[in-house]
Amino acid sequence: MDHPTALAPTELRWQADEAALQFGSTEEIDPTQGIVGQPIATEAMRFGVECDAPGQNIYVRGVTGTGRMTLVTSLLDELRPKAKRQLDRCYVHHFAQPDRPRLITLPPGEGPQLRRRMREFAEFIDNRFEDVLNGGPLKARRESIQDQTQQRLGEITGPLEKELQANDLALVHVQSGPVTQAAIFPVVDGKALSPEQFRQLVVTGEITEKHFKDTEQRVSQYRKRLAEVSAQASEAFEASVQEVRKLVEDEARSLLQDLVQRIRRQFSSDAVNAFLDEVTEDIMEYRLPDSGDENLTDPLVLYGVNVICSHDAEQGPVVTENSPSIANLFGTVEPDFIGPGKAVTNYRGIRAGSLVRADGGFLILDAHDVLSEPGAWRLLMRTLRTGSIEIVPAELGWPMTSQSLKPEPIDIQVRIILIGSSGLYYQLDRVDQDFSNLFKVLADFDSEIERSEQSILEYAGVVARMARDEQLLHFSPCGVAALAEHGARIAARSGKMTARFGRIADIVREASFLARKSGADLVKRGHVEETVRRTKYRASLPTKRFQELMDKGTIWVATDGEIVGQINGLAVIHAGPLSYGFPARITATIGAGRAGIIDIEGAAALSGSIHTKGFQILGGLLRHLLRLPHPLAFSASIAFEQSYGGIDGDSASGAEICCLLSALTNVPIRQGLAMTGSIDQHGRIQAIGGVNEKIEGFYDVCKAVGLTGEQGVLIPGANAGDLMLRKDIVDSCRNGDFTIYAVPTVQDALEVLTGMSTGEADDTGAYPADSLLGLAQCRASEFWQRSLARPDSAPES
Repeated sequence: MDHPTALAPTELRWQADEAALQFGSTEEIDPTQGIVGQPIATEAMRFGVECDAPGQNIYVRGVTGTGRMTLVTSLLDELRPKAKRQLDRCYVHHFAQPDRPRLITLPPGEGPQLRRRMREFAEFIDNRFEDVLNGGPLKARRESIQDQTQQRLGEITGPLEKELQANDLALVHVQSGPVTQAAIFPVVDGKALSPEQFRQLVVTGEITEKHFKDTEQRVSQYRKRLAEVSAQASEAFEASVQEVRKLVEDEARSLLQDLVQRIRRQFSSDAVNAFLDEVTEDIMEYRLPDSGDENLTDPLVLYGVNVICSHDAEQGPVVTENSPSIANLFGTVEPDFIGPGKAVTNYRGIRAGSLVRADGGFLILDAHDVLSEPGAWRLLMRTLRTGSIEIVPAELGWPMTSQSLKPEPIDIQVRIILIGSSGLYYQLDRVDQDFSNLFKVLADFDSEIERSEQSILEYAGVVARMARDEQLLHFSPCGVAALAEHGARIAARSGKMTARFGRIADIVREASFLARKSGADLVKRGHVEETVRRTKYRASLPTKRFQELMDKGTIWVATDGEIVGQINGLAVIHAGPLSYGFPARITATIGAGRAGIIDIEGAAALSGSIHTKGFQILGGLLRHLLRLPHPLAFSASIAFEQSYGGIDGDSASGAEICCLLSALTNVPIRQGLAMTGSIDQHGRIQAIGGVNEKIEGFYDVCKAVGLTGEQGVLIPGANAGDLMLRKDIVDSCRNGDFTIYAVPTVQDALEVLTGMSTGEADDTGAYPADSLLGLAQCRASEFWQRSLARPDSAPES
């Protein structure tokens, strides 16, 4: 087997070709409009916007910073979709069902017009209606009816009054509470006297008892006739009252019909007609002159119009809701305070949400924000499923509200554009049965773009746009090249650059700040590299503390010499969007027994599921490498030393198998080397993440102790194309002070770590006795023989 060779310095870092950038600065570049490098997402978005089929709501999937919102807004600006419909929505009082306000839907722009016309109508009813009915011709006609009534009453009561006068009696109208009654009183000396006054004359002797009785007898004789005359007079009076009322009602209805008809002609709507009919009947019932009801609601309140949503010709069909609470999405009913601690709800407090405002168009939402609002997601899915929205009062907001409203529901046609992550998409698809039916369009954002000259020019276009929009300094070609190299570093994949332009934009802004502060006219390579360095420095406290603990001997990591059963693994910690690598000392011990391979982290419940899976592969790989005719008969333990928190990931499994074989064979491992890479059961070293950060973390530790030329890092061969190392590491590798090895298999790794050949198995599976794996077979057989000598110890199969 050929010994693995170190990677050449040119393989450790990709450099953009500055000479290929044919411009003096990004000022000469056309600013990039829209999003860069997302053809699949763009096509899906275009289909979702233009297709009118049901359920074609759009889920925009991708990581933060890839330009999801930029793509959505720019594509909508480019397509300029027309609203499928734009309707004004209004609520008015429902006279038959006061707790269920009536919905009125009108063409765009007519809602405010209806509100103005009804306000003018209500002001007329409140200020001039009664005066109009009491004045002019109507007043003369009322007085004429009243005169005719008086004449008729005279004709009815005149004959009786003449007879009474001839008999010294008189017809007198007596007030008895609220009622006026007619009575017959005797007349003495031309004066009508009440019964009490007339009897008093007997007592005083002014009249005789016989005179008194005769007069009482005459009064009694006329009472029956008086009752008949009074009934005729009452009928005549009531007829005149009804005639006057009919006159007033006819005049009022004619006046109202004239006013209402003008409104009907302007607004062709069944709901408007029904509302105007109810308004007319309410006025006729309660607001005519002499109706007697003084506790009436203000006409401006009762007959008003609440326009909850109105559109104009210039308004676009796109709404973005940044705070998708239930009230903001679906609307609410605000209370009207009418006294201390008391509130009422009516149609005037109804407020529309963004779903109503976006009716006929598009509503942009962030999935995480919707899910973080209690109840909002459930109501959103129900609304999309039914196509109808109900505006309800806040459930917990107003406990003192005296009445709860249930406004008529609103039918909506809205296209939702939901922005979220991949994990959230799969979770919603799994737990919400309606999600896949309602969000059928997936706009998938890639976090990477191809590394090419065109991509570098697109980076330049992004810089040009930011310089124009944010008044930043423009970049020189070398500045753009440095920015592209940093994009490749973030992507950490062969032939790729990052599409997370949020992070690139942060670098552009800070580099412009540094260049302007130094008095430069353009941003150059040095400004970009200094920005990257400063960005890492601001989040470098964890690595600084790790180095201090190493310097003090609190944490021990060997960077030179050889030790049996010990290897430097590599781990990564995250600080926001940044990652830092550091070495982790892994040790293994082995001896006779039947416990098999023990993962100390797993036994201590500090191991994550992925790390546990990687550890379980060790047993299968060990059996594959050793190819023994008998079971393994030893006990081994592997541990991450001085690690007191949870660990996860399988990138240390390659180092663990090498450490275990070192302990089994008693062959030492070079401590100046660190290793990262996961394994499969056939011994392949598989790609891992964070390869650049891991190399840099171990390099920094070695540099702090002192570079010896014997130090380096083993990485999976599959990660060789992902390298974008710092320039100081590339320089050290060029000078022979540090080495990077790309190893495709465990055997290659073992040869670098131990300096000993692993050997090749023959047809029987046996390795040469002087090879590392041959030695491992021999040691494993020795443990098997020991187990046979102890019949009470059954070996692990």
